[in-house]
Amino acid sequence: MINKALKTNLLNIDLILEKAKISEGFKIGDLGCGRGGHFTFLSADLVGKKGLVYAVDIMKNNLAIIAKEAKELNMPQIVPIWSDIETYGGTKIEKESLDVVFLVNILHESTKPLNIIKESLRLLKKSGKVVIVDWKKISSPIGPELSTRLNKETLISAVNKIGLSLEEEFEAGKYHFGLIFIKI
Repeated sequence: MINKALKTNLLNIDLILEKAKISEGFKIGDLGCGRGGHFTFLSADLVGKKGLVYAVDIMKNNLAIIAKEAKELNMPQIVPIWSDIETYGGTKIEKESLDVVFLVNILHESTKPLNIIKESLRLLKKSGKVVIVDWKKISSPIGPELSTRLNKETLISAVNKIGLSLEEEFEAGKYHFGLIFIKI
């Protein structure tokens, strides 16, 4: 699982993790973690046994796969959580408890991306980070339909109005933008 994540050419995973500045003992939320839970497992290595990584998804079968893999890899710091992350207050994680929230390739799938960001904000400690990685609004040979991709500038403007401040923009891959927001 972990090696597959490191070998992908789609995202610059090392850069994304570097920008998140994860330390041992951190509490991380990988919201919309998906079947592979790539950032879940990579974050678990970084936070160590003293940290926690919540693998959050609406698909129970994705969470079952992650739970099985975490057990096989002896990673008790990974905690699968079922949630509809579009629902404010719906994620069963203590509010203001997370150091970093990952939203990787998830916002374009939602008709309510700002709701997901608001739920992330609720879970985040003051000065915590939201790492958003999503598809650029450009034509590409792979990825979702252009019409479902987010306009990065519109997203930044909307997120700045709800209690997050843009810290940095970066190239997360050939077809992806990366944004780091800080909870103010």
